[in-house]
Parts: sequence; C-alpha cells; structure tokens
Amino acid sequence: MVNLRTLSLASSLVLQCSEASTSKPLVPFAYQDIPLGSISPNGWLRAEMETEAAGLAGHLYDFYEFVHKSSWLNGTEEYSGLNEAYPYWINGLVPLAYGLDNQRLKDQVHASTEYVLQHKVAPDGWIGPEKGGYRLLWARTLLFLGWTNLVDANATWEEPIVTAMHNFNKLMNTMLKDNGTGIVQQADGVLDAGYYFWFRSRTQDMMVSLQWLYDKHPMGQEAMLLENMQLLHHYGYKWENYFKWGTYIYQDLYTVPNRLTNEYFQFLHGVNVGEGLKAAAVIRRYTYNDSLIQTAIDGVNWTMKYHGAASGTVLADEREDGVNPYYGSETCTAVEVIFSQAYNYRALGNGFFADGAELAAYNALPGAMTGDWWAHVYMSQPNQPYSKNLSETPFYDVNTVGQTFGLEPNYPCCTVNHPQGLPKFTQSAYLTLGDAGLLHALLSPTTVTTTLGNGAKVTVECNTNYPFDDDLYYTVSSTASFDFYVRQPGWSPGSTLTASDASTSSSFDAATGLTKTSLPAGKSTLKYSITTPNIRTEPRANDTISVFRGQVLYAAHIGSEVTSTGPHNYYTQELYPADYAPPQSRDYVMLNTTEWNMAVDPSTLVYHAANASAADGASAPGSLPTPIFAPGNPPFYMTVQACLIDWPLFLGSTPGWPIPLSERKCLGDTFEAKLVPYGSAELRMTELPTISLK
Repeated sequence: MVNLRTLSLASSLVLQCSEASTSKPLVPFAYQDIPLGSISPNGWLRAEMETEAAGLAGHLYDFYEFVHKSSWLNGTEEYSGLNEAYPYWINGLVPLAYGLDNQRLKDQVHASTEYVLQHKVAPDGWIGPEKGGYRLLWARTLLFLGWTNLVDANATWEEPIVTAMHNFNKLMNTMLKDNGTGIVQQADGVLDAGYYFWFRSRTQDMMVSLQWLYDKHPMGQEAMLLENMQLLHHYGYKWENYFKWGTYIYQDLYTVPNRLTNEYFQFLHGVNVGEGLKAAAVIRRYTYNDSLIQTAIDGVNWTMKYHGAASGTVLADEREDGVNPYYGSETCTAVEVIFSQAYNYRALGNGFFADGAELAAYNALPGAMTGDWWAHVYMSQPNQPYSKNLSETPFYDVNTVGQTFGLEPNYPCCTVNHPQGLPKFTQSAYLTLGDAGLLHALLSPTTVTTTLGNGAKVTVECNTNYPFDDDLYYTVSSTASFDFYVRQPGWSPGSTLTASDASTSSSFDAATGLTKTSLPAGKSTLKYSITTPNIRTEPRANDTISVFRGQVLYAAHIGSEVTSTGPHNYYTQELYPADYAPPQSRDYVMLNTTEWNMAVDPSTLVYHAANASAADGASAPGSLPTPIFAPGNPPFYMTVQACLIDWPLFLGSTPGWPIPLSERKCLGDTFEAKLVPYGSAELRMTELPTISLK
C-alpha cells in the first residue's frame, strides 16, 4: 500500500496546463449525432438486432445474477468489487431497447433506472453501491453512458437524470481535489491499485458524459465540468503520451523486456485499448489541441497494424501481444472498438475511422457470438478450428475454455458488455453536417427520421444488403430542400449516386470521401452503387493472407460436431442449477470434422455471389436469410484450391505459426476449400498460408 496523503495537487495545475479553463464551447464534432431512437435498423440488421433482443442480451435482466440480483438493484450479487455488471448492462440495453422500439426491453430499462434513482442516490450525490465502504468512480462511467442515451431518447428522464449527474459531478469534484479520491485512492488516502487501475485507463469515457452535460445540459456548471475533465486527465493514464513513436510498443510483447510490459500494462490491456482509441479525440474537445488529431490517427493505425486482427478488433488475451493468429480478442474489446471508431469518425471526420467501425461490427462482433445470440466466446482466435477445453491455454491471461461459446466462458464482463455493439453502431449510422446536411456515415440498412437545423423534417429509408452487396437504395421525404451525403469506403475505388430525377446531380469530395447531392422538398429515390472488387486479399504475417469482399472478411469453413451442456459458473467451473437460466442458454463444445491445416493458392480464389442480389434496375435489394450470421445462412461464399501442409501446434493445444513458405509442401492431393463470412464461421481458419499449386 502507498500513502497518497503526501501527494498534493499543485495549485497551479489548472492555470499552468494547456487545457481550457474558460467556459467557451467545446471543439465541435466534425459531424453531429442524432438522438437515440431516431435511427432504426432495417432488413438483415433488424433481424440481427431482434435476434439479439430475443437472446442473451434481452434476458439478462430476467435471470442473470449479476444483473437480476445486482447490488445496484434489490440484491447483493457482483462478480467483482468494481460493481460494473449492471452499468455495463444498462449501457447496452438502452440503445438496444430504443433502437428497436422494443417495449419489453424499455420496461427493463425504465424499471431499473427508476430503482437506482429512488434507492441508490445518496444525499451527497453519490450514485450506486460502494465497494467495502469506499467509493470507486469507474462503474458510474458506464451508467452515465447509458443514462445520457436514455435522456436523448426519452425526455421524461431528463430532469431526474441530469440533476443526479450534476450532483454527482459536484461530489466528484471534491473527491478529485482530495488527491484523486475515487480514481487513484480511497477516502483514507490508501492506494488500491487492483481496483483503481481500470478507471485511470478509461477516464476519457467519463469525459464523454461530462461533455454531453456541457454541450446539452450545462445548468451553469461549465467551469466545474471543465475542471473535472482536467482533473480526470491529470490523475488518469495519458494515452496521448503512449501513442508516440519511441514509446509505443509495436513489437510482439513476448519479445520485449518484462519491465516494459509491466510499466505500460495499462495501455496494453485489450479492453483498455478499445476504449483508449478515442481518448485523443475526447481530450481535444476541451484542450483545443489539434495535434491530438494525428495522435488519434496514429493510435488506431499502429494498434491495427501491430496488434490488430483482420476482423477489425484488437488481438489481446487479455494483454496485447502481437499478430500471431493463435492470440485472441475479447468480445468486450470488439464492442469498445466499434464505439471508439464511430466516435472518432463523428469527432474528427476521417473516413478510415468509419471503415474501422464497420469492419469490427460486420466481422469481429458476430464472429464472437453464436447465431442465436445466446452464447459468446470470451476469446476469439483468427485461427480457431475447434472450440473446446484446450490442453494448455495459449493466452496471456485467459483460462483453457476461454475460446468456447457459452454464458460466461471466462470473466463475466463480456456477458454483460456485449449488448452495446450493434445498437450503438446503428445509432451512429447517420450524422448531420451544418444546418442542412444529412450524412449516411456507417453504411447499413437503416432508417432515420430527424429535423435538420434549417427546419427540414427528413426521413431517409435505406434498404440494402450491404456489406454483402454493393447497392444501397434510398427513399427520401423532406419538408424542405437539404443536402444528402453518403460515405465511400476507403477500400472502394469508386461509387455512383443516381436519383430517379435525372436533373439531380451529385459530386464526390476526395478529401472527405463523401458523395453529395442536393434534394428538393418532397419525395426522392436514390441508388448508391459502390465499386467493389469481388476479391481483396491482405497480407498477414509469415506469408499468410486474409481474404475480403468489401467489408466482409472470409474464413475457411471447418466442419463441426457440436455438443452442449447447461451453463457453467466461471468461478467454480461447475454447472449452474438446471433452472438457473433459460433453456436456450448453453455452453458448447465444437470439434472439427474436417482438416484445418491447409494452405491456399490465392490465384485460384473465386467469389460466388448470392442469388438474392437485386437485378439491374431494381428499386430494392433481394432478401437474405436471417439472421444472416447464423452458420450456413450466408448464401455467398468463395472457393480456393488448397492442400494440407505440416502445421505444428502451439503448446500442443492450438494451431501455431504455419511452417515457413520455403518449407511448405502438399501432404496429399489438392482440393477445393470453401470460405464463408467470418461472422458466420464459429470454427474457422482466417489467416491462411499461401502456396503455389500451379
């Protein structure tokens, strides 16, 4: 234990730092968000989110002890002293409930929020339970992310929630001024690194909600809100200092001295990284420091280059390691990457952030879930040809069943955190530009209804099979003229936007990647066609490739034999009582029934299109099987010529590095391998060794 009473916050901190100390507006977002509930999913995305609502996410409140009997509600159960389970849950359930306009889920949100406001708000402003009699700020961060969304979606919650948040902000101000109480120490001045570590790595997420208050509901408290942002930054770990060349660890972490991994572990933990990718953009809003734009770009670029998976998430099990395809990614990390990438796009406007959000939403997240959304893996491996209790864990800090699908195959955080992924992605699908601009930012089958700054009441309905198809069909109605924008993905060499009215023209801005058309009042129809090469390969380490069509990652399909049991308790590894969970909640073992140790000849890749694609001249896409990511449902696939090669196991438990290219020889005849969308492949080989078969 370290006594922090000897540490004091220098009186000159706020005056000498470069951070803003006046109540001027925060740096505006490049694009403005649209309130939750104004954007709804269509087509395959609606089916996927409805499956999520009918699955684990929509039933945790009914049975899961860390939500159902949470210490935030009328219970005592928590999986740790962080008291984070209910806040994680509410953060995901609010956008799921309002994104689908699902009354059953809204009732869960409303009842639990009412309970917290009535029973868990202390006279001094503290909100929620306390760990061991002292106060941790971290879990309130998650609660506030849920609450701010709830206020935007439903104005009846504005007064009680905004009042509670401001009262908490005042209390937090006194805590932080007392040498960082709640973020680096407890009230008696004693450091408890095991608990305070997490919030110090994630202070930017609390700042997101404080900035929401500042922008929308300041109540004359701008100066205190700014001071709390500064104090949080002062006591928090500083991502902008880590995302600097010379400090950033780009090597495989197993090849660097332990002192470095220990010193920088707060910047290496996967979920920390997923959240930290937006830190520079958040901090820039109140510091007005434009150098942080490049910091944000570098942070994402380096993370994905040196520690990223082809699916768009971060390889970290639980620590970032490198790019070995047997390293894994937490499901939690995928949903945080989606949120951070979408936030960065809104804040900074760089199109590659939006590409990153789509990539993770369309690949990493569904690849971590069963098709019915009742089970998830804790740890997704790019090369995962079986899902079972491994003989020895290949991971830095995950158990031997962490890559199996179930209720809580490892630490329960992903059980309660996974629901936010698709709903927050959907609510970020459209943004506004200035007073008269509406942007389809995250391309998806979605509908938006909103009022623009010029008073135009606009509804845009997009029907599309994107990212599985290349055409997006828009039906637009507006009470006044406005400018409509569509984002062109960074991997596409071009696109066209055509209107039913031949007099309506469009223009493309290469700097922003946006195509713009000016639409009149009344009704309009548009078709946006993205030029998409049928096959795109990206090199991975050790002469392997990953295969894409547009935003969809393809993986070699591995046949499976599936068995299941009721769910197991993570802590005891014993079965929960038979009546604990709904019967749909199962823990799975999936064994491969086909060989996985294949090498492929990239020159023989062939894409097989879906029969459901719309015909030329159609005004809507053909239908797809739903839920689209359920195994066997995607009607499109690829084939490639392959052969089996020698491929050693790592630790005798999981595919390691394939043998070097110079040593690759076919062990038998060539065969045709099938590649399917990664999100539908519970067993898969994603990083494929190359070989010439000609």
